Amino acid sequence: MPPVNGDFSMRDQTDAPSASRAEAEAEAEAGAGPDVPPAATRAGAGAGAGTGVGVRHARPRPRPLGEHRLWPRSFADRLTTPLPGLRAFARLAREGAFRPGPEGLRGIPDLPYAPAPLPAVAAGTVSVTWAGHASWILRIGGLTVLTDPVWSRRILGTPARMTPVGVRWEELPPVDAVVISHNHYDHLDAPTLKRLPRATPLFVPAGLARWCRRRGFTRVTELDWWESAELGGVRFEFVPAHHWSKRSLMDACRTLWGGWMLSAAEGRGDAAKKVYFAGDTGYGHWFGEIGRRHPGIDLALLPIGAYAPRWWLRDVHADPEEAVRACLDLGARRMAPMHWGTFVLSSEPVMEPLQRVRAAWARTGLPREHLWDLPVGASRAL
Repeated sequence: MPPVNGDFSMRDQTDAPSASRAEAEAEAEAGAGPDVPPAATRAGAGAGAGTGVGVRHARPRPRPLGEHRLWPRSFADRLTTPLPGLRAFARLAREGAFRPGPEGLRGIPDLPYAPAPLPAVAAGTVSVTWAGHASWILRIGGLTVLTDPVWSRRILGTPARMTPVGVRWEELPPVDAVVISHNHYDHLDAPTLKRLPRATPLFVPAGLARWCRRRGFTRVTELDWWESAELGGVRFEFVPAHHWSKRSLMDACRTLWGGWMLSAAEGRGDAAKKVYFAGDTGYGHWFGEIGRRHPGIDLALLPIGAYAPRWWLRDVHADPEEAVRACLDLGARRMAPMHWGTFVLSSEPVMEPLQRVRAAWARTGLPREHLWDLPVGASRAL
């Protein structure tokens, strides 16, 4: 079930109809369509569409950068579970379990925060730096990529940040691209995006390009699940997630949600290295399917926080144990926890996600050094 810190500012909705079946089939024949049956990625594709268990998937050609596309008015058919009704909201209000109690908040001074200068990155090396929440500075294939950048001190409906941003904006190298997982305020932050040059390439979910173009961005590429595009030799593929979207009172599921698989194109020094950025997601079948389509993931950036009360958030936010299980489903070699220790979004004690993910990782018997439980501001390279 969804969190309560949605975006309540109204925005215009696109009136574009969904693409026709004939158009989708023509795309597939040209090799430009997604790696599922074309009709399954348009309106009418269920959350389980294209699971493809036991099927070898041909790698489709990348979509053109910046193309203008037509989408269905709603992606509600992609939901893993229905959104909650009035009864669930009434129970949440009755229980009052929006935030941790005083005891849970006492851990704020212990939250790991260790800002440091960004390290130099050698050719063929992938480097990640955790700026906080779901914001990473990812350097791969010679590009600097920001994920869900939120440099604001606070977002709508939440207290101010518990930890400062790990890297000052002025200390960032030139940003070559930005990936957005979905339109919730703690992942799509308009004040942060306003700091970027309007020619910065943005990679966004289906249906979100109009929001970005209305704010002056000129190089916006929106993708459906399993579609990809390339920039500077790096492939950006949009993959499914167990989540939802909403940015105003009336626009639930009008845009898509998902994660991103980033990899260098064939022939580059770091071609074998793949980084999966999950964005925001609950646990479910998509992790296994992503792992089947992308064997050999080197690093999975997975959310571990904002999970309590469990009856309210189970469907859209993985807890620490589920995040470790997702890493195993993906077949990823390493895991870096995120989406915790920055904003107070739910009722678990603020230090609990870190404690639980470490314990869950230890139970797997995997090497301790493969759990990259970084402090905010810290970096690691592979």
